[in-house]
Amino acid sequence: MNERILDFFTKDALETARANNTYRTLRHISSPEASHVTIAGKDTVLLASNSYLDLANISELKQAMADAVLEWGTGSGGARLTTGNKTPHDELEEFIAKFKGEEAAIAFNTGYMANVGTISALCGKNDFIFSDELNHASIIDGIRLSRAKCFVYKHNDMADLERAIEEAKAEFCAREKFAENAVLNFRGLIVTDAVFSMDGDLANLPELLQIAKAHGVLLMIDEAHATGVLGRTGRGLAEHYNCEHADVTVGTLSKAVAAEGGFVAGFKQLIEFLKNKSRSFIFTTAMAPAVAAAALRNLQFIDAHPERVQQLRDNVKFFCDALRLHGLQVSQTESAIIPIIIGDEAKALRISETLQNEGVLIPAIRYPTVAKGQARLRASLMATHTKEELEFAAAKIAEAI
Repeated sequence: MNERILDFFTKDALETARANNTYRTLRHISSPEASHVTIAGKDTVLLASNSYLDLANISELKQAMADAVLEWGTGSGGARLTTGNKTPHDELEEFIAKFKGEEAAIAFNTGYMANVGTISALCGKNDFIFSDELNHASIIDGIRLSRAKCFVYKHNDMADLERAIEEAKAEFCAREKFAENAVLNFRGLIVTDAVFSMDGDLANLPELLQIAKAHGVLLMIDEAHATGVLGRTGRGLAEHYNCEHADVTVGTLSKAVAAEGGFVAGFKQLIEFLKNKSRSFIFTTAMAPAVAAAALRNLQFIDAHPERVQQLRDNVKFFCDALRLHGLQVSQTESAIIPIIIGDEAKALRISETLQNEGVLIPAIRYPTVAKGQARLRASLMATHTKEELEFAAAKIAEAI
């Protein structure tokens, strides 16, 4: 290997990251995902998992996946459009559509691939996309791949979104030389996270629906951190607000569902379009059938146990109250994500390391995941955390800060 050339590509970037306290390393956890994990031989309260309902270690669900491996083997053998489409894939998509209250659904290997593949299929270089400034990287990358003109609007600012749409329409009409009824050919897509992954706040779905309808554009929401969390039964943002669904609903099977994969749910015509046009669906080997079977079984468990969603909600309220009682300023959240703003990257790292030594794992989130000077501890809770654990963690966090 030519180390000199490798240094040319990588060395400066790594040295800069170390100097700016943004260098990343892997943390070794030697136990399954659960409310407690083992790190370096020490039992640690886990406040850093997206497995919000703590389904990954339930005996009956593990057994269901083991049985699926024995029945379907360890891999799919091909892309979905060649030989990879198996019974578990079809059954999973049918249940996702039912769970989400939609006509149809399509499963992707990851939530990232669902976002990238959907946005780049729906939009092209002559189209316009309106993206919340705090959207996830997978949305941003999908927009880049689409080559559409992107207008980034201020976070959750509906007035700024409308301004952006009007500006885009004016630009489109000028491009069309103000031909009569030119605006009727305007194609736009509003895209937003449902729950913003670093702040835990929610998109205003009712207002977004009104704006999309008023301006004749599509609305797409990413429910990665909403499915299994929001709404009385965990069905997501529309259930939470008791309103209509977006035109395009994207989600993941790897967070509250505790399996692997992503999905898009919506009208049957949308799903058929994605089967034919989404490159991240067409040009990849299908997820293992056993993984699809496990995701289906886990979703069915959520459907049968809405009390699990309520347990999570109760824990979030208790933990936010406990943090405030210990003198920390945190906002009440309706998601399972509680950000504790520190500011300085180095300080956030030190606090996180101190807490891990004290038996509490809560990561320091730094630039570029969040803006410079907005480093934070990002707590994410599980339905199975006990009140005693949450009180212990709150006290330790306050002490460390």
